[in-house]
Amino acid sequence: MGELSLISRARSHGDRIALRADGLEHTYAALLDASASVAARLLNGAADLAEARIAFLAPGGFAYLAIQWGIWRAGGIAVPLSISATPRELEHALRDSGATLVVTLRESAATMEFPDEIFSGSRLIYEEPGSSVARELPEIDPARRAMILYTSGTTSTPKGVVTTHACIEAQIRSLVEAWEWTADDRIPLFLPMHHVHGIINIACCALWSGALVESFHKFDIGKILQRVADGAYTVFMAVPTIYVKLIETLEAGVGDPDAVRNGFGSMRLMVSGSAALPASVHEKWRILTGQSLLERYGMTETGMIISNPLHGERRAGAVGRPLPSVQVRLKSETGEIVTGEREPGEIQVRGPIVFQGYWNRPEATTESFDGDWFRTGDVAVIEDGYYRIMGRLSVDIIKSGGYKLSALEIEAVLLDHPAIRECVVVGMKDDTWGEIVVVVAVLATGEDPLSLEQLRGWSRGRLSTYKIPSKLVILETLPRNAMGKVAKKALIATLESSHAITEGHQPPTG
Repeated sequence: MGELSLISRARSHGDRIALRADGLEHTYAALLDASASVAARLLNGAADLAEARIAFLAPGGFAYLAIQWGIWRAGGIAVPLSISATPRELEHALRDSGATLVVTLRESAATMEFPDEIFSGSRLIYEEPGSSVARELPEIDPARRAMILYTSGTTSTPKGVVTTHACIEAQIRSLVEAWEWTADDRIPLFLPMHHVHGIINIACCALWSGALVESFHKFDIGKILQRVADGAYTVFMAVPTIYVKLIETLEAGVGDPDAVRNGFGSMRLMVSGSAALPASVHEKWRILTGQSLLERYGMTETGMIISNPLHGERRAGAVGRPLPSVQVRLKSETGEIVTGEREPGEIQVRGPIVFQGYWNRPEATTESFDGDWFRTGDVAVIEDGYYRIMGRLSVDIIKSGGYKLSALEIEAVLLDHPAIRECVVVGMKDDTWGEIVVVVAVLATGEDPLSLEQLRGWSRGRLSTYKIPSKLVILETLPRNAMGKVAKKALIATLESSHAITEGHQPPTG
């Protein structure tokens, strides 16, 4: 036991610039001071938080990192909340995690004002630390639980994914080795910070390595492209939808496209993940910038599992080979281990990167493992040594714009609409978003017709923007199987092969 490796490494980086945001630069030493100040306030005289769950709400940036590191250094379990979450979603995270305290920035404190029956814990406003003061903080065993991230699964409510400090360190080390992070790297951060893509792949890997992170409150394409044109970055990570937007902007000739293309072309690594990257986008990006995007595959429960190589062929439509310290196998529907090429099987993974379990969901945890192998629910084949994702075992998971959504969670919300008697939510393929959210509904008797525009308007404030349906289908009845369950796979096949969807395409937002 002792100091966490991430903290001790930050100490060794000292006066190097860790973060640039809003025109300000913050050193590693300043981040350590700020996180120690947060830890001291959280402890409030106690010796150790002893794995108390501490929820926090902050955009990616210096305050976010100071809070997260402060929770870890005080011995707590960090519960990052989405800044785009609805009150209902925030309430679920607070109730489910049993958080005893919420940390927010002053400007977002009102967002977390819930009645005592929902959250009766303490509240803390983050404040920039004053002069540095020596503080005695607890020693942290790497086997301790470190973080709970909420991910939508096949149940109607998001599950809390519990990772230990050792698990997080293993995820970081695997990527640092595979992608050859160094202290000379510089990367923008605009992805959500309640998601492993932003937390682990960017922030933790960069700060472990002594690199510089430049954070943005959101994906501000104008500001980011200007920084790219300035040659500000060596590494760039985004989801496929962002690369689509960047391609559209470059092809439109906005700003100084030559300088932007050169800026992208000079980077040593560009990564795409969180959703399938269409081969057409991979090729367009190569033609525009000369860069071959590195596609990888991972999950909240495991961090990154498989990656195309840093050196070697980055194959369009494939996610590559297993990362260091990660064991991967494919298992067929009949329970046999797949050994041949181009034979489909469920991706199963084991190793130090795998999460500890779902918070207070022992049955869900047990069901997610095959012995000591975690069942991803994704089906893949191996082609010439490269894994290619074929789809999912469950039709209740929708991957849209880099987010992993639960169809059942969305259905539960939409059933509150007075005009909807029954509904089913499915994902349908889309070249830009990977999949889009489609709702198939049966209307209540006597209700007025329901349009997509009306449904989307009603959904705002009840669902996060990226969960709001993109298309709507009205049916007289829902197709069901002999057991009375909605036949989702057959419904999806029917929709994809017909013109049943008459509403215009509405892309996800947020």
